[in-house]
Parts: sequence; C-alpha cells; structure tokens
Amino acid sequence: MRPLPLLRAATVLATAALLTLAGTSTATATPTTDRVHQPTAGTPVTVLVTKLTHAEAAARFRAAGITWSSSGNCSDRYNSTCTSFEQINLTTVQGAETLKRASGCALNITGGTETGHASGTYSHWNGYKLDYSLYTCVGNYIRNNFTYIGGNKWRSGSGNIYYLESNHWDVTYYNCGGC
Repeated sequence: MRPLPLLRAATVLATAALLTLAGTSTATATPTTDRVHQPTAGTPVTVLVTKLTHAEAAARFRAAGITWSSSGNCSDRYNSTCTSFEQINLTTVQGAETLKRASGCALNITGGTETGHASGTYSHWNGYKLDYSLYTCVGNYIRNNFTYIGGNKWRSGSGNIYYLESNHWDVTYYNCGGC
C-alpha cells in the first residue's frame, strides 16, 4: 500500500526537523528513484542529502588518517585557493574513508567544496567531489581495482567515478563506496 501524499510530505518534514534537532544539516534534494513509489515519467522524486560542516568533515578525515592541503593554507568556501569541506555530502566523506581503508594508501585532499571548480549537479560545490594528490599507491589501487571506462576515467564497483586529471585525481561520489 502506497502512503498518501500528505502522509509522505509530513514524514519528510518530520525527518528534516529531527535531523535539524540532532545537529545534522540538510540541503537541497537530489532526484532519485524511490523503491516504494514508482512515479510516472516527469514526476520528480527527491531525497534529503546529509550535509556536514567543515569542522565535522575535518574531524572525520583526521580520525581516518586522511590529510588535506590548500595552496592558500585556508578553508574558506568562497576562496578558490582554500580547501573547504563546508556543505560536503556525508556520503562523499564516507567514500573517502572507504578508499583510504580499502587501499591502505596515504590520501591527501587538495580540493573540496570551495569555489573555483566546474559547476553542475554532481559538482565540488554541491558536495559530491573531492580532489586527491597524485600518489603512486592510490593511483595503482584505482587502476588495479576499478573498471577503466575511457578518457582517463575508472568506475568503482559502487559506481563512483575516478578521473585522472593532469595533476590530481578528481573523484565523484554518488554514494559512500561500500561503507
């Protein structure tokens, strides 16, 4: 039995209120497919994406042994020379933690949610991407464990995309990568 539209809306609002009370922020919704309700074509279905503050993400990265750096030695989201984690998706952080744990490699983040990256739905600004330093260990792990899909891109088993740019790995996290 499908929930009534008003009940569904009330559930979403209650969930958002609980997340806010728990200190977890929510952000703009991202379209996805609902397993219970199969919408007709053109009907948008959304889910809430858990967003973290810079401090929350930094604490998790620190605990996982993941480092970060910026050319400006700063974390201001509105400064392109900084490396910021403000408004990063929880699943992106979990994806980095999964990569670190699975690979056993050193991992240094050089780009987060700061301005200056390309725009788009699955962008740095929207919390879906991280840039990593080019370390031999992590590069070998990606090449040996993920599927090459052309154009200097590899896809993990969970669907995340690892793109080898000229001086860093640009990773799009659609999910946590098996966390």
